[in-house]
Amino acid sequence: MDPLTRLLIRLAQWFRHPPSPTRIKIILATIAICLALVAIEKFVGWPDWMTAERVPIRR
Repeated sequence: MDPLTRLLIRLAQWFRHPPSPTRIKIILATIAICLALVAIEKFVGWPDWMTAERVPIRR
């Protein structure tokens, strides 16, 4: 199924049977945390200790 079609079907289900206020708060809090992390990474930068280093493959 096309991803856009799947999204529209899911949105239609949400409009017919809206989620509880608690679930809406959880979703909005998750989105806010993600946006805060993106903003911190954008303006402050990525710390060196969180950068993964490549491990050489031994053969």
